[in-house]
Amino acid sequence: MSRSVHICSECCHESAKWHGRCPGCEEWNTLVEERAPSKSARSRSSSRNSRSGGKALRPQPLAEVEATAVARMETGIAEFDRVLGGGLVPGSVVLLGGAPGIGKSTLTASALGKLVACGRSALYVTGEESAAQVKLRAQRLGADALRVPTIAETDLEAVVATIEAERPDVCVIDSVQTLNAAELTGTPGSVGQVREVADRLTRVAKERGTAVILVGHVTKEGALAGPRALEHLVDCVLSFEGERERTYRTLRALKNRFGSTHEAGVFEMHDSGLVEVADASARFVADAANAPGSVVACAMEGSRPLLVEVQALVAPTELVPPRRIANGVDRNRLALVLAVLSRHAGLALGSSDVFVSLAGGLRVDEPGADLAIALALVSERAASRSAARDGRSRPTARSD
Repeated sequence: MSRSVHICSECCHESAKWHGRCPGCEEWNTLVEERAPSKSARSRSSSRNSRSGGKALRPQPLAEVEATAVARMETGIAEFDRVLGGGLVPGSVVLLGGAPGIGKSTLTASALGKLVACGRSALYVTGEESAAQVKLRAQRLGADALRVPTIAETDLEAVVATIEAERPDVCVIDSVQTLNAAELTGTPGSVGQVREVADRLTRVAKERGTAVILVGHVTKEGALAGPRALEHLVDCVLSFEGERERTYRTLRALKNRFGSTHEAGVFEMHDSGLVEVADASARFVADAANAPGSVVACAMEGSRPLLVEVQALVAPTELVPPRRIANGVDRNRLALVLAVLSRHAGLALGSSDVFVSLAGGLRVDEPGADLAIALALVSERAASRSAARDGRSRPTARSD
């Protein structure tokens, strides 16, 4: 008897085997493998459905509900705790996503090391590397990181059994795509496997009071650790952003059931690991260019303002259509700013390439940054025309 079933994500059609096209709604690539319910579960469900109804419950007004303060575990990394809302909540599940090599393992290893140093119990589960490889990386993080108990395992049953036996305060799974549930035939990292692994680990976290951090990669479509359904299973979704060629990293909360989703933490990658940047504004504007096309903008990132340098470059081109490159800001917002400048300011850039970038590899969603983008483009365009009339070269903002 099959231990798994394939269910269509569009019409919920069930099939014993996978099809490229759903037999029910005829949509392509919508069948997802899931664990089939046992006979006892089916019989209990049928028994409940056959009864006339359950016992009615007495609704309670929210004003009478007792809300206790949520105890948190501080990781010792202030920027990390800020984004979490004050620290890790026991029994919570946190999904930490980011591009490969961005520093997710370094951040979690540092956090576990500081927790162990404070007397907390921890467990690091690695499925991508061996324990020896993890040790080589932890050596540069200090002695505390080397005290973290570690297992190298990809079998879900073994990982769950270890968590139940050790009962750590915090457990890191690096990464969720590497664990394999034996009940499913799909390969590790597939939609069904990732969802089953996350569901099992979530139940263990709630039952044992262990805070679980799931490390996940970003797919080509930009989704964290694969399916969007995974983000609905966890309590907190964090996005670790940045470029591998640059030293700055930004940690943002996309979802947080225990705190705000508007906080952001800034880190800098050093030889000794990730270092918190307490005064990020001073770092980003210290080397701001005093040249056309460079404007310093103030963006609110959570509860604190952040000064960033907006750099713009306008260059004549014969390409049709001209290029519009945005780094750190939304490309659609850049197109809107260009349309406004063309319509209301008479700034015609239809025959020019436009490049806009934020210094340091940051990304901001602050609407007020549109004004800085517009000013940078206007000053860059004016300087270009002035230099063309004089027949000389002009200083430009540095390229990061």
